[in-house]
Amino acid sequence: MAIEKIFKDDATEEKGERARMASFVGAIAITDLVKTTLGPKGMDKILQSTGRGHGVTVTNDGATILKSLHIDNPAAKVLIDISKVQDDEVGDGTTSVVVLAGELLREAEKLVAAKIHPMTIISGYRMAAECARSALLQRVVDNKEDAEKFKSDLMKIAMTTLSSKILSQDKEHFAQLAVDAVMRLKGSTNLEAIQIIKKPGGSLKDSFLDEGFILDKKIGLGQPKRIENAKILVANTAMDTDKVKIYGARVRVDSMSKVAEIEGAEKEKMREKVQKIIAHGINCFVNRQLIYNFPEELFADAGILAIEHADFDGIERLALVTGGDIASTFDNPESVKLGHCKVIEEIMIGEDKLIHFSGVEMGQACTIVLRGASHHMLDEAERSLHDALCVLSQTVNDTRVLLGGGWPEMIMSKEVDELARKTPGKKSHAIEAFSRALVAIPTIIADNAGLDSADLVAQLRAAHHKEGCNAGIDVISGSVGDMAELGISESFKVKQAVLLSATEAAEMILRVDEIITCAPRQREDRM
Repeated sequence: MAIEKIFKDDATEEKGERARMASFVGAIAITDLVKTTLGPKGMDKILQSTGRGHGVTVTNDGATILKSLHIDNPAAKVLIDISKVQDDEVGDGTTSVVVLAGELLREAEKLVAAKIHPMTIISGYRMAAECARSALLQRVVDNKEDAEKFKSDLMKIAMTTLSSKILSQDKEHFAQLAVDAVMRLKGSTNLEAIQIIKKPGGSLKDSFLDEGFILDKKIGLGQPKRIENAKILVANTAMDTDKVKIYGARVRVDSMSKVAEIEGAEKEKMREKVQKIIAHGINCFVNRQLIYNFPEELFADAGILAIEHADFDGIERLALVTGGDIASTFDNPESVKLGHCKVIEEIMIGEDKLIHFSGVEMGQACTIVLRGASHHMLDEAERSLHDALCVLSQTVNDTRVLLGGGWPEMIMSKEVDELARKTPGKKSHAIEAFSRALVAIPTIIADNAGLDSADLVAQLRAAHHKEGCNAGIDVISGSVGDMAELGISESFKVKQAVLLSATEAAEMILRVDEIITCAPRQREDRM
């Protein structure tokens, strides 16, 4: 008797070998896509959208590339997800995590072909990941006690992070900016207080850090250009003349004088609202919405600086850094928390006038102004700087530091190899495969720089058999170098996140033995 079909007509299912094959192929294809962006000599990708305006993004950031791809393969989606989480969690290592997961799957494919059960591979990978993590923990350096050393650690980490990005030419300058900005945060990981403003013009070298807050707006006409000891009311309220806002209302009048009366009433209503606002005892009013000419005049007469149309991001951050609340009603002034700052003045950056709030309540607030030749460059510079800021703020909390340049991978690989030799049974093959996958990262870094990776990695492996070795790949000179002398450092938290996320993602994809695709929902004919 024929078995009845369970699924609808268009649904498809793939079982066993075919399902696993589809997972492996998808994951490895994604890895091959981003692996050329890894390391200091990694190349950039141009992403062109097919939507309106054909927007172009030029980027080297793994998470940004993968976020923009629309992909059908389920396993590839898992990898895109881990790269997003890595970006949100620690900021850097978005490419490494995908590459490592892909390499683990590439090795697993060979093991599955050799008739080793996926569960055996998974338990081997688990043991190997634990061993690799403990190998790193034994070799971390923690300079939390010594402020000078810790600051130089942060500088090194920032320079290492930036060296694979567009800012690598001026990495000292930007590393200094990033470290200063993060040091002001005094250990909080809330990057809201660091504002990044992009202004085309000048070169990347002209970027600078400014204490305080800069709002990308102009000061209105006839208003004070400089205010000291400002009391700021941040609001989100309609300041256009209160028209009769009853939709579909029709007002019938029998003479023009009645129209004038209605207009007069509207004006009076507006005047009352402005009086209420002035009663807060403020000298600066920032509104998210428009402020019409009439209320603006009233504010100017009262000597109050009124700023309109401050974008939402702008006023949220302004309220945060000046310590005020965003108000929308003004009936009881005593319950509204005002923001404070020492000086508000107008400054020029390039061609544009901006408003500068200095001496704000939240001392850790600062603004980084990026200059650059074009919008694409500025966007990429902002992404790179954001990665550096994320990594640094995480490192300030978890102060453990490792060397970079393929050194951690070689350390882990050596320990994992030792473990494979001690482990009996089929698991040892999986553990050995894990060690090979780890070595793939230095290999790819060398390949991307056009070096002979086989030779360099063999030299590295030999160097790492000596105790206390600091060898890693020095991409600039194209040889094996001492990472401690070259000052190439990475945050332990980033490496740990890469290792654990990649292992878990590979594990998840390995467990799959069937892929079921639903039938699309049929549209009813609405005729």
